[in-house]
Amino acid sequence: MYDNQLTVLEDELKRSGLSRREALKLLGVGGAFFLTNDELNATTKLEASDVKAKIVIVGGGLAGISTAARLTGRLSNPDITIIEPNPKSVTYQPGNTFIGAGIYTKEDVLYETKDFLPKGVNFIAQKAVEFDPTNNNLTLSNGEKISYDYLIVTAGVVLDFAKIKGLEEIGDIYTAKDSEKLNSIFRNSGASSIYNVDGAVITWENMQKTIEEAKNGKKQTAIFSHPNTAIKCGGAPKKIMYLMNSRLNEVSKQARENVDMTFYANSSKMFSVKEYEEAIIKQYKARNMNYNLNHNLIEVNLKEKTAIFDNFWEEKGEYDPDIEEYTMIKKHKFVEVAYDFLHIAPPMKAAPEIGDSEIGSAKGWVPVNKETLQHVKYPNIFSLGDIAAVPLGKTGGSVRKQYKVVVDNLISLIEGKELEAKYGGYTVCPIITDIGKVMLAEFDYTMKPTPSFPLDPTQERYIWWLLKYYILKPMTQYGMLSGKA
Repeated sequence: MYDNQLTVLEDELKRSGLSRREALKLLGVGGAFFLTNDELNATTKLEASDVKAKIVIVGGGLAGISTAARLTGRLSNPDITIIEPNPKSVTYQPGNTFIGAGIYTKEDVLYETKDFLPKGVNFIAQKAVEFDPTNNNLTLSNGEKISYDYLIVTAGVVLDFAKIKGLEEIGDIYTAKDSEKLNSIFRNSGASSIYNVDGAVITWENMQKTIEEAKNGKKQTAIFSHPNTAIKCGGAPKKIMYLMNSRLNEVSKQARENVDMTFYANSSKMFSVKEYEEAIIKQYKARNMNYNLNHNLIEVNLKEKTAIFDNFWEEKGEYDPDIEEYTMIKKHKFVEVAYDFLHIAPPMKAAPEIGDSEIGSAKGWVPVNKETLQHVKYPNIFSLGDIAAVPLGKTGGSVRKQYKVVVDNLISLIEGKELEAKYGGYTVCPIITDIGKVMLAEFDYTMKPTPSFPLDPTQERYIWWLLKYYILKPMTQYGMLSGKA
């Protein structure tokens, strides 16, 4: 099956003027989503180190398992323990967008973590609740203390629904966590979120109801929010909007015209990279999709089906002759919007037991050097993935670069060498613009496009849809989770 998918992608590469060999050369071993299973197993093995150390990884998601797998291949005598309470922590989270648009089902994204646990790695099904980095130990939810020589924190983020008035009861939940409370609150409300697996299922239910009403000639309002915190997969709120547009057009032109669609972005931009932002704005205009900037969702009334946004902007205040500048005053206006369909991208944060601990920071994330991913205060601690305090990097594509940097630098540290591996901020966001089209937005700390192929990265392409739909999931399963991709 996987090889058949690769064949389809190869054909598209050729139509774009690229051979598979050229693609591999451009992407290097890091682009292992183009490799077959045999080729993955045949990738160059790095020389194993004989150093010995007790390594503890907090978090058993994509970042944690990938890091553990690569460490087992790089150490002759690995002593690695993963601490993770969720038995489905490696769930394929990018698939939630497809669930929300009826392309995947819930079963398509759920994995059992035990099936991907690297051989020889210890697994503790508990939560780390206290950290004592001065004495190199942590405490589990059952009271047990675990000591370590080196600690890697890959615990992901928490969905902070409690920050939105009217949704406090949902509280803090995780993407891969079943939530009866979320189900009972969102079901039949017209509101939901693809950032939780169950929420993604409800999103599709809500979308179908809205589409049916529009098909029958009833005017509908669909709104999509983006919060005022850092979030994982920042493009996801736009993706589900694009996909709803696509689903409506599948029904009829009239159905699409009956739905007013508006994106409410907390930011002053639609995308942080100028070239991609310009492309997105053009795509929105071509699809008659609206957007409002500087709007943060602060309240939802599920019974009345209204959302309240804090619309903010700056105005000039008094002039300061000493610095020859005007003081800027932040202004606010509350905007209430009635909806039939509401997609919520909730605020996100590190779990309080980590963010508020000695290894956390004032903003809650784990503070690390943005290039080496080493903790700024405790040199024997590293962090990567969504919880790491780096300017960019809350995507699976970022983790694909980060976990190799962490492994290389950790081994160098144990061996008493300089930390030479650097993470350049690479991130990739396959922005689904239609069913059958994707704009592959790649960039790094330079905040400029960094395409892996000599193709215009601002263009929507069928080839990237094939990559997103067919290749990224098995690449995650057989590549990253084995520590090879």
